[in-house]
Amino acid sequence: MRSVKYLMAAAGAASLFSSSAFAADMPSIMPPPPQQYYAPPPQDFGGWYLRGDVGITAQRATNISNPLDTTLNVTGPSYAGTGLSGAGSYDIGVGYIFNNWLRADLTAEYRNAAALKGSVYGQFSAFGGNFADVDNYSANLSSFVFLANAYVDLGTWWCITPFIGAGVGVAYNHLADFRDDGLTTFNGLTAGTQFAANGDKTSLAWAAHAGLAYHVNQNLTIELAYRYLDLGSAVTGSTNFAYSSPGVLGTHSWTVNDLTSQDLRIGLRWTCCDLPPAAPPPLVRKG
Repeated sequence: MRSVKYLMAAAGAASLFSSSAFAADMPSIMPPPPQQYYAPPPQDFGGWYLRGDVGITAQRATNISNPLDTTLNVTGPSYAGTGLSGAGSYDIGVGYIFNNWLRADLTAEYRNAAALKGSVYGQFSAFGGNFADVDNYSANLSSFVFLANAYVDLGTWWCITPFIGAGVGVAYNHLADFRDDGLTTFNGLTAGTQFAANGDKTSLAWAAHAGLAYHVNQNLTIELAYRYLDLGSAVTGSTNFAYSSPGVLGTHSWTVNDLTSQDLRIGLRWTCCDLPPAAPPPLVRKG
C-alpha cells in the first residue's frame, strides 16, 4: 500500500513539472504593461500673410528753406512753426511668418494730402539796402511710402501679442499749391504773394513700430499700432523771386525739410494658409 502512495505522488509531481515547462514554452497572451504615447513637440511654423491698414497722421517739418537764404544774406531766421494738418493713411502689404517670434512684410502706402502751414521772420540785405521780412507759407503735401519691415513678437497672453519693429524704404513726396505771402519792408515798400509750381521728390524713409496684435482665430489677426515715420524732405517746382526779374536772381524752389509723422494705425493680417495646430498634451493609454 505504501508503494502505491509513493507511485501516485511521483506521478503527480511529474505532471506538475511538465505543465510548468509547457507553459514556459508558450507565448504570453497577457496584454503588455501600459505604455505612454507623446505627441510631437510644437514646431516653429512659417506662412504667408496679407495685410491692410488704415491710420491717422500727425506730421511736422523742421523748416522751409530756399537758395535765396544764402544769396540774400538772410540772418537770424526765426521759425514760428511748420506744421501739417492731420490726414489719413492707407496701406496694403504681403508678409511671411518665419517662426513664432519673427515676421517681415513689404507695404505700399498712400497718405492723403495734408495742409502745410508755416511762417518765418528774418532779415536780409540786397539791392543796397536791408530788409525785414515776414513770410507765411502754405501748401498741400501728399506721399506714397514703400517700406520693408521686420517685427519681433514678444510672446502671447490671452490671445494678445505685443510686438516691436522697424522698417526702411522710400517716400515719394508731392508738394502742391505752394504759396508764399511775404511782407517785406524796404524804404516803405512792401511785397505781396508768390507761387511755386508743384514738385516731387523721392527721399529715404524709415519707421519704428510698436503695438498689440489680437488673434481672432488661426488665420485672422487684428493689430493696433503706433508708428514713427521719417519721410525725408519735399520740394516745390521752380518759381521766380517776387521782388525782381528772373535775370537778377533767377529761379528757385522751396524745400520743406525733415518731414516726420507720428501715426496711429489699425490693421488686419490674414494668413493665407493653415498653420499647424499646437501640440496637444501627452496622451496615456491605460492597460
